[in-house]
Amino acid sequence: MIFFLRAAFLAAALLTALHLNAQPISIWGEGKRHHARQAILRPYICRGSDISVIVCPGGSYYWLDIDNEGKLVAERLNEKGISAYVLSYRVGGITPFIFHRGLVFRGKRHPDMIADLQRAISLVRSGAAGAPAPEKLGVMGFSAGGHLAMCSACFYDTDFPQMQTGEPSRESLKPDFVAAVYPVVTMEDPYAHRRSRRGLLGDIRMYSGKMRDSLSLEKKVRDDSPPVFLLNADDDQVVDPRNSALLDSALTARGVPHEYLRFETGGHGFGADESRGSARTRGWMQLFVDWLGRLFPELPSGSGIKENDWTAESRPKR
Repeated sequence: MIFFLRAAFLAAALLTALHLNAQPISIWGEGKRHHARQAILRPYICRGSDISVIVCPGGSYYWLDIDNEGKLVAERLNEKGISAYVLSYRVGGITPFIFHRGLVFRGKRHPDMIADLQRAISLVRSGAAGAPAPEKLGVMGFSAGGHLAMCSACFYDTDFPQMQTGEPSRESLKPDFVAAVYPVVTMEDPYAHRRSRRGLLGDIRMYSGKMRDSLSLEKKVRDDSPPVFLLNADDDQVVDPRNSALLDSALTARGVPHEYLRFETGGHGFGADESRGSARTRGWMQLFVDWLGRLFPELPSGSGIKENDWTAESRPKR
């Protein structure tokens, strides 16, 4: 009995030594501008990790899938020795979605979401988010969160937090890498995810050709964009798979280092839930970690990552 108690104590101590999940952080403090207090960063920290990822759940810019595309993703990253920060960024909300309140009230819309993400990047980079500043900081997003993650790669030289606070950001807003998982990419028909477009732009601005163009990311990829890990499934019935194809083409045309993985099956919204998607999509997290290992071989955690044993038949299309 004593042996088992000691083993349990040691296991608990080891877990505490490796993981330090700090209290949620209100990234704007007491700021009340456009419901900014709703923006929360939840740290899932691995002690000794030199790579951190800010995770942006999806939800059409109206709500957030915090569990499957947030908390569960962070836990999977922790298992790989990577610190994670789940970002609850501002979204439109269910009531405005149902009643079209954006026709009367401003509500939460662009640039609130990218301002929240850039603020989170600045906090993590400064070491003010519960752990020392990481060697490399990336952003991972799902669906509409994938669009937001790519916004951080396309618009990093625009200080959106400064527009809301009047104070310039002190840290670099450019992520070291981006992972876009079944992302929304374009705001243009016929491939746009219309609910995300409305959630991002609002009930009135979604009809503006200028606004659609400005946030269609296949048109905004830059030559100096950070490396991108991109994946989707060809049978996605929610976000047209051609969103990912458009982004892949734009990244290729600009010469941006990236990995594009296409799964034949898996649908949409599988996140890190092992009960969703397909047998092949359930291996995407390891493929992402493999990619990080190739991207940053100089880092201890990167150089120690081993390639997953995928056969030619089981490996997704590139």
